[in-house]
Amino acid sequence: MILVLGATGYVGAKYAAYLGRREIPFRAVSRAELDYTRLENLIQLIKDTQPEFLVNAAGYTGKPNVDACEIYKRETLEGNAVFPATVRAACEATDTPWGHVSSGCIYSGRRDDGLPFKEEDTPNFSFRTNNSSFYSGTKALGEELLEGAENCYIWRLRIPFNNENNPRNYLTKLMKYSTLLEAENSISQLDEFVEATFECWEKKVPFGTYNVTNPGAVMTSDVVNLIKEETDRRKNEGLDAPFPDEFNFFESLEQFMEIAAKTPRSNCVMDHSKLTSVGIQMTPVEEAIRTALRNWVD
Repeated sequence: MILVLGATGYVGAKYAAYLGRREIPFRAVSRAELDYTRLENLIQLIKDTQPEFLVNAAGYTGKPNVDACEIYKRETLEGNAVFPATVRAACEATDTPWGHVSSGCIYSGRRDDGLPFKEEDTPNFSFRTNNSSFYSGTKALGEELLEGAENCYIWRLRIPFNNENNPRNYLTKLMKYSTLLEAENSISQLDEFVEATFECWEKKVPFGTYNVTNPGAVMTSDVVNLIKEETDRRKNEGLDAPFPDEFNFFESLEQFMEIAAKTPRSNCVMDHSKLTSVGIQMTPVEEAIRTALRNWVD
C-alpha cells in the first residue's frame, strides 16, 4: 500500500490518479481528515496504515503564482521546509521508505561552465545566495533539512505541463498571460514526472536526489512556435484550434520585473542524465510539448 500526502493538490492528484489507473492500493489523506503536519499524528498514521512506500506531494506554491508566497510566508515556510523535515522524522521513526516532490526552482540560469545543473550542484537561487523568491528559498531550505535522509528520494519537478487546460499548467499560463518573458528552462511533463518518480521506487534505484525533467531545454519562444505549429496543423486539417493567434513579449527582464512580478523568478536548465543512467526514460521536451498540444483538452 502506498501512502500519498498532498493528494488534493495539482501534483498529488496525479499520483492518486496514476495509482488508481494501475490498481495499486493507496491511501490519500487530506488535512481535513487528519492534521498530518503534526509529527505524532503522522507517525500514528504510518503505524496504522503500514505503507510500503510514502509519497510527499504536499507543499505551498502560492496562488495564482509564487508572488503570493511573499505575503503568506509562514504557510510557505511551513509547507516547503518544516513539513518535509517532519515527514523525514516520521519515516525514519517508522523505517518507512519515501519520496519527496521538490523543485528545480532552487537554481537560476546555467552553471558557471555553461552546462546544466546536476543534482549535486549547490543551489544558486536561495536564501543563502540572497537573490531568490521566498518560495525558492524555502524549497532550497527544505532540501537542506533532508540532507542525509535515510531511504529517501528527492525528486525535482520543474515547471509542470501536460495536455490538460489548468491554471497550474505551463502551457495554459503561456496562452493566458498577456505578455511573456523570454527565458530558457527545463520543464517536466507532469504525467511522465509521476510515472518516472514512482518507477524509482518500483525499480529500487538508489535513493537520493534526481532531476526529473524532460531531456533538453526550451526558450519561451520555442514553446510559442510549437503552439503556432499546432494551430496551423489544425487549421489546415479543418479542426478547431483553441490557442491564441498572437503572443507578446516583454522587452527585457527588467521590464518584466517592473510591470508583472513582485519577486525574482527562477529560470534554469537542469541535467537529466542521472535519471537516465538508472534506466528511467522521459520523452524529449519538444516532442512532449507537441504531444500535449496535439491532445489538448480544453
